[in-house]
Amino acid sequence: SDTPSPRSPSNRSSRKLSVDEMYLSDTGGQYLDGTTDITRTMHWGVPTPLQKEAYTRVLMGNIDLSRLIFPPNTAGRVVESFARRALWNVGLNYGHGTGHGIGNFLSVHEWPVGFQSNNVPLTAGMFTSIEPGYYRDGEFGIRIEDVALVVEAQTKKPFLTFEVVSLVPYDRNLIDLSLLSPEQIRYLNAYYETIRARVGPELQRQRLEEEYRWLQRNTEP
Repeated sequence: SDTPSPRSPSNRSSRKLSVDEMYLSDTGGQYLDGTTDITRTMHWGVPTPLQKEAYTRVLMGNIDLSRLIFPPNTAGRVVESFARRALWNVGLNYGHGTGHGIGNFLSVHEWPVGFQSNNVPLTAGMFTSIEPGYYRDGEFGIRIEDVALVVEAQTKKPFLTFEVVSLVPYDRNLIDLSLLSPEQIRYLNAYYETIRARVGPELQRQRLEEEYRWLQRNTEP
């Protein structure tokens, strides 16, 4: 067939990117020591107030679920709404799942971990994506997806939480800080410190100076 698939570029479907629109980049790779699935949304110009608020609320949902502390053997569907709450507060939502299991050098979508009603309870050592979003048909799409490891929380009784292992900054141009709580801002700053500490030295080791300067700019408190 000479009809290109929706995922394949062609002269008919391809177009130049503009600084006046949002760009959603869903990336991933499979390596001998793990699988990545990371989505970031960017705007290189001046986002509209709706775009900025929607992005910020998607980020708030990502943070709220990522920093959640919950009892052992909690099913993902029980905590899934934490990723939607900031959107629900203003009547917005998204029509896909909030996350899926990720295999270690296996499937990118690895059953049976996740936040659907038929997924197994969350247990320390599981990898899942956390990926809230928001979409307006024909206008723009937003998704912020990280890979998170289920770990034991620092609590008196053995509860669980997530450790985000995707070390990629979010788009500062799209964040409305006035919407974030002090706890969300503290989480964001701690995440950026982790990115600097883990990725910065590796960029310097590879002598990637331009990339290192970009990382420093985009992980400022």
